[in-house]
Amino acid sequence: MSDPAPFRPPMPGGQPDYDTPSYGSTAKRHPKAALIAVPTTLTEASGPRFSPLHFPALADLSVTSGKPALGERIIVAGRVADEDGRPVANTMVEIWQANAAGRYDHPGDQHDAPLDPNFHGEGRVFTDSEGRYRFVTIKPGSYPWRNHPNAWRPNHIHFSLFGSGFAQRLITQMYFPGDPLLDLDPIYLSIADRAARARLIARFEIALTQPEWALGYRFDIVLRGRGATPMENA
Repeated sequence: MSDPAPFRPPMPGGQPDYDTPSYGSTAKRHPKAALIAVPTTLTEASGPRFSPLHFPALADLSVTSGKPALGERIIVAGRVADEDGRPVANTMVEIWQANAAGRYDHPGDQHDAPLDPNFHGEGRVFTDSEGRYRFVTIKPGSYPWRNHPNAWRPNHIHFSLFGSGFAQRLITQMYFPGDPLLDLDPIYLSIADRAARARLIARFEIALTQPEWALGYRFDIVLRGRGATPMENA
C-alpha cells in the first residue's frame, strides 16, 4: 500500500471567517472564545449509517404528484472528490432552495412572493461509485434578506453533504454564472480569496443540457485541501 498523500490545508482566505461584520447575523452566532477540540467517539464516527434504503432519493424537484413546478427547469450535476481528485462514493447529497419567485416553502419565509404548490425545494441523492450526483430542479429566484438596505440574495442552491456519521456534515451554496448580485452579497464575499469564491459558481455545460427540455449546470465539490470548496463556518 502506498503512503497516503500529505494533507494540504486550505489557503488563507479560502474559507469564510466565523465573524464577518458585513454579514450581520454572524455577530450573534460566531464563537466568542477559542474552539475546543472534542475527541471523536465511535458514536460520532459510525452512526447513523446513511443509505438509500432509509433515506429514499428525490432527484427531480421539478415535479410534485405529476404536476410540473413553475419556472425554468434546470439540471444540476457534478462530482464529489477529495483533494487528490479521488471520488467520494455513496455520500448523501441534499439540496434545498427557494422557488422561481424567490420564496422558500417554509413557514418562516414570509416574503411577499407566491408559493408554488408543485415545488417544495428539497432534494436528496447518493453519489455513485465515481462520486457523481445529478438533480433536476427549477432555477431559484432572488429574494430580499434585510441584512442591509436593499439587500438581495443572488440565485443560489444550498448543498449539504454527509459523511459516514451524523457529525460529519458540510454545507455550502452554489451560485449561477453572470449573476450581478454576487458582487454585492456579503455571504459570497465573506470568502476573501477570489479564486476560492469562484469555486462556488456553477459552470454552464452544454453537454448536460437536455435539448428542448432543460439547461445544465456543473457544480463539482472538493471536500478538503487547498482546492476545497468553501463551506459554511458560521
